[in-house]
Amino acid sequence: MSTLSVTDIPDVGHEGLLLLSECVDGQPVKRKKGPAPKMLGNEVCSVCGDKASGFHYNVLSCEGCKGFFRRSVIKSAQYSCKNNGRCEMDMYMRRKCQQCRLRKCREAGMLEQCVLSEEQIRRKKMKKQQEEETARTSTVVTPTPPQEAATLDPQQQEMIEKLVAMQKQCNKRSFLDRPKVTPWPQSQDPQNRDVRQQRFAHFTELAIMSVQEIVDFAKQLPGFLELTREDQIALLKTSTIEIMLLETSRRYNPAIESITFLKDFSYNKEDFAKAGLQFEFINPIFEFSKGMNDLHLDEAEYALLIAINIFSADRPNVQDHDLVERLQQPYVDALRSYIMIKRQNDHLMFPRMLMKLVSLRTLSSVHSEQVFALRLQDKKLPPLLSEIWDVNE
Repeated sequence: MSTLSVTDIPDVGHEGLLLLSECVDGQPVKRKKGPAPKMLGNEVCSVCGDKASGFHYNVLSCEGCKGFFRRSVIKSAQYSCKNNGRCEMDMYMRRKCQQCRLRKCREAGMLEQCVLSEEQIRRKKMKKQQEEETARTSTVVTPTPPQEAATLDPQQQEMIEKLVAMQKQCNKRSFLDRPKVTPWPQSQDPQNRDVRQQRFAHFTELAIMSVQEIVDFAKQLPGFLELTREDQIALLKTSTIEIMLLETSRRYNPAIESITFLKDFSYNKEDFAKAGLQFEFINPIFEFSKGMNDLHLDEAEYALLIAINIFSADRPNVQDHDLVERLQQPYVDALRSYIMIKRQNDHLMFPRMLMKLVSLRTLSSVHSEQVFALRLQDKKLPPLLSEIWDVNE
């Protein structure tokens, strides 16, 4: 575990994220029934750019590309391209070149194993009908032997335990750094420039601590340090704000509609606004946090979601997409298995969780607008945050 403190981080300058991602312990390393999951309305298909309808086969996509991928997988379709596989996919070209459309589906991350065959669908439908018929006709309840509980395989169990332990260790280090955070000012004078700046500094220092947690956590994920330095940075730069929002949501207290950092720092919407954030960004944060709170996720589910988010092969500037996808897949499989065991009667929980990752993409774009607004207010971000969020001072 790195021993960099909060006060150390701003001094690393524009190479800060690079240095953090190359170090371990401070040392350099060698190289559908029921309501659908809520969308914000402006998501686009990862394949063709049309309006997305949801998260299909592991990818945010439209109904057209969803159906096309499903048909192609079921029929084991073989297509040809008149342009030697070099077509740029968009809403027009998707109708012209099936080979490139299928290639783009796979590059975007669509998984064939997520497609149910027609026979599987038929069997699933028949099984459900039989269960409903049995429930209607059963008049006598007879004791049945207890079924053997589903279990994770040993590798998945060990993976989840390590993830949770890693997160606790990273959080513990941040808790120890708490005294170094600029205190929240007691003055309520909205015209006092020093008070406004102190509130802003308080929040940016909390953000830096969160970034440090995320980088520490990512460095310990198996396979992360196998990636090139460039891919490590590309993944961290784009996933950091989304993981920060995930971590924020798990600290949401619905009873007082506030978010608690470091156990005893609680903030409502007005506190965020006093620090210089806009309600156009604050309100979606609280709405997302409330939605996550309603899912009642445990530590393991949060840790798995964060690992899945980090290993997202469709991030800008990622070069080795195949390796990133391979590193992500065990966490996707473990989350699916874990949910099947813990929430046996909620078959929609897994897609609901994945849809939350889609919502995070939208929140991330809103965050970019917020960062731009902060620049207009002449609020200067610390170098590490500027580098991660691509702020050109």
